[in-house]
Amino acid sequence: MLRGVLDRIGELGNLVPRYTGPRCLLERHAVGGCSVCVDVCPHEAVRVNDGGYGVEIDPERCTGCGLCVSGCPTGALEYDLLTPLESVREQRGGAQHGASLTCPQSGAGGPALPCLGRVTPALLSAAGAWNVPLTLIHGDCAACPVGSAEVPAGLARVREETERLRAATGQPARVTIRRATPEDRDRRHQVTRRGAFATLLRAGTQQALQSLPERPLPFVDWSEPAQRTPDEWAWRRRTLKPEPAPEVGIHWPAPVVDDSCIDCPVCANVCPTEAITRDLQPDGSVRLLLDLGACTGCMACLRSCPPGAIHEQPTWLGVAFELPILLREGDTVMERR
Repeated sequence: MLRGVLDRIGELGNLVPRYTGPRCLLERHAVGGCSVCVDVCPHEAVRVNDGGYGVEIDPERCTGCGLCVSGCPTGALEYDLLTPLESVREQRGGAQHGASLTCPQSGAGGPALPCLGRVTPALLSAAGAWNVPLTLIHGDCAACPVGSAEVPAGLARVREETERLRAATGQPARVTIRRATPEDRDRRHQVTRRGAFATLLRAGTQQALQSLPERPLPFVDWSEPAQRTPDEWAWRRRTLKPEPAPEVGIHWPAPVVDDSCIDCPVCANVCPTEAITRDLQPDGSVRLLLDLGACTGCMACLRSCPPGAIHEQPTWLGVAFELPILLREGDTVMERR
């Protein structure tokens, strides 16, 4: 047990996000590519590699702010999501009847992420599902050596995206974003009795108690279909609680296909999570299928479709997540003749 605690403490310096190449739109050769991670990095730590088919992160420049992760439309860049999720859950019913996350630069007490730029819709949606008010406390972001002045605006966008996602549940996430005050220095990591022991195991020391230790993420095994879906989108789906009514649309942008489709493989080839698959039939026809839960809504398929047959559908009924969606059933060989 002691070895596990010490290992957790040693993970506090894990700043560079995991990069999964097959999810990167550059590696997928999607039309228009993608440069979000390069554009949002305030420290020039992210660059497109020399071949132009992926990105590289300079560990000497990376501060772990997470702006590249929160901006990545496909989950190609990721941080450990379970640790902050557990922190929010453990704070349920604490002395302040809510949860908080801070950045160390703010001077506020309580559980801290290296930067609130790491906050994602899945984390906020989980707080909403657990009905836990969540306060995000930042410092002087314009002068911060870790993140950038864009962090508060980015948090507001994440909150808006979460509101759209959770609208179908009828139970919105109650998220407050504000700058730290002098009174916040006395904040404590409030947890329930149930969460107290787990918190001690995760932290190990009083100093570590204030900084959430990260789990090192293993490489994605692409041969396992379940691992192709980023944890961010898997948790977005899991946290849609209370369960939306069957007739209520869920905000989950994904593609639909019209009759101008020419049955080419481009959409499946560029899909960063392989949510779109082509099912070849014995008669030579092609069935185009969509796994909605695996779709990140990046719309690389839409931008890359040669005949422009793909369009975005922003909302879906819950039943659409249960089985693969038939986007198109192509003509047989005889019909094409």
